[in-house]
Amino acid sequence: MAIRPRLDFRGLWRPGYAPVLVVIPLGLIVTVCVVDVLAPPDIHLGPLLVAAPAITVAFAGAWVTALMGALAVLAQVLIGLLRGVFSTANVQTQIAALVVVSVVCVAVCVVRDRRERQLNLVRSVAEAAQSVLLRPLPARTGALRIAGLYLPAEEEADLGGDLYAVARTADHSTRLLIGDVRGSGLAAINNAALLLGAFRAAAHRQATLPRLAIHLDAAFRWDTSQWRPPTEQDTDEDFATAILLDIPDHDPVVHLITCGHPPPLLLREHRLIPLVPEVSHLPIGFGGVFGLGTYDVQTFSFEVGDLLLLYTDGVIEARDAEGVFYPLAERAPQWAMDDPDKLLRLLEDDLLAHVHDHLNDDAAVVAIRRRTA
Repeated sequence: MAIRPRLDFRGLWRPGYAPVLVVIPLGLIVTVCVVDVLAPPDIHLGPLLVAAPAITVAFAGAWVTALMGALAVLAQVLIGLLRGVFSTANVQTQIAALVVVSVVCVAVCVVRDRRERQLNLVRSVAEAAQSVLLRPLPARTGALRIAGLYLPAEEEADLGGDLYAVARTADHSTRLLIGDVRGSGLAAINNAALLLGAFRAAAHRQATLPRLAIHLDAAFRWDTSQWRPPTEQDTDEDFATAILLDIPDHDPVVHLITCGHPPPLLLREHRLIPLVPEVSHLPIGFGGVFGLGTYDVQTFSFEVGDLLLLYTDGVIEARDAEGVFYPLAERAPQWAMDDPDKLLRLLEDDLLAHVHDHLNDDAAVVAIRRRTA
């Protein structure tokens, strides 16, 4: 059975442009052709036909541009024949120039389309890699409902220096990590990926929360320093502020270790309770350097119906045009009774409105609601 070839219309039009725009160069060709034929002998509008392929380049691909160029050349030939001047040097030169311009426009389309395809391929690979690193949080785990929000400061990026992750343990509890890696760009993404990988490799084990913190600090410090020249030891330190949490299914509490990170906010009905620990340890990456051998676990009440809000400093340090910081502690209580997904949607809209859609730093938020076990 023979297979009929199918026409592939991909590439005929540039993304974001409607095919109806082809009316513009077509209308130009028809108008120039009609006016030039009817105009007095001393008026020549034929040179304007060169605008047809030049305009088409802006919204169409190589095939449509070539078609507009061919139609413009045919229109110039028709004008020369109808006016009886086709064999003159002037018309022949105009036709040759129109052919050259059309070929150049088609060549520009081919090169541009090839580069756009390469860029789209790179972007798709980058998006896939970023989605693997910063995986979506599970909507439900144990007795919790969870939602995550990530707002990168850089356009076309899905991952920066902020991070969050969740892991389920065998003893009926949920462990979470939220952090903020120092710096920005590829270096911050690399360190964020390192911290996420170390957490996912160890968080599900039965080790205590302090031992998990020691593991993260050691893994982060070892990997970020093993390739660094000795001359950079004191001048280029990598670290990450973070909070580690362990939330049992059947015990209305939350255990946490704070490593230089902003304290979580507990929303109980319409009351806001900052969970400020008695001890805030050094950021991840500094613990081993300064000889920190243990981490203190703080325990707070986390009852059914309570909502826990974790965030990075990109949220509370976001400023408006007048330099006013975003008032998270004032805005959050009004959304306390909403489910985590809705709360984060409202928070996102409010935060972006505060900064006029321009964040200077990555921002991450995790909302956790305790349900009945």
